[in-house]
Amino acid sequence: MTFDVKPKFVTFDMNGTLIRFQINDAIRQVLGERLPAELADDYLRAAKAYRIDECTGAYQPFHRVVARSMERAARRMGLAHDDADARAVYDLIPTWQPYPGVTAALNRLAEAVPLVIITNSDDAYAGRLMDNLRAPFEVLITAEEMGIYKPRLGAFEYMLDRLDVGRDEIVHVSASPMYDLRSAAMMGIEHKVYVDRGFEEDEHWLGYERITDIADLPVLFGLPRPTA
Repeated sequence: MTFDVKPKFVTFDMNGTLIRFQINDAIRQVLGERLPAELADDYLRAAKAYRIDECTGAYQPFHRVVARSMERAARRMGLAHDDADARAVYDLIPTWQPYPGVTAALNRLAEAVPLVIITNSDDAYAGRLMDNLRAPFEVLITAEEMGIYKPRLGAFEYMLDRLDVGRDEIVHVSASPMYDLRSAAMMGIEHKVYVDRGFEEDEHWLGYERITDIADLPVLFGLPRPTA
């Protein structure tokens, strides 16, 4: 299908949707042999759960989210923790690159509608990650600017106010029902796209269009698929 009304903006989650979110690889790289192989998977799952938990309280810089989540996972696993390791993980973030096909799809979509990023990244690295996308964005909204992280509803309230749009005037695109699409649905944002990258379960009852290839995104807006 295609959206029958042209939105004022298409809003995007960035990390995990457009940028390949590689924090587990970064943690493995930094910790090396200090992360025992038999504990690694459980440690990484715990760190992910704690990152989500750290994002639901009072705002703190993302480097602290990374450090606190790694510290709590290490304590749970009975491992040593060093904040310097967490900082080294954090400092790898701006090296992350887009998924294949993202740049071409974004540039094709930008021919028809303005593009916006709303990201849990902070001011220090969000712009550098956006530059890695090599596509024209009209607005970049960071968690640091908002003073709040997704999936909290206040992040979406802030976005709507900042863009001065109604809930029916945007299309929100994300690969995460957990961080984005549940909250967008609860906020009454009608038009949503789930880019299914295989790391979360399909929650079709949230009322989104599901795609598995980012090249199909422009097609939802009546544009041809990008050629590269």
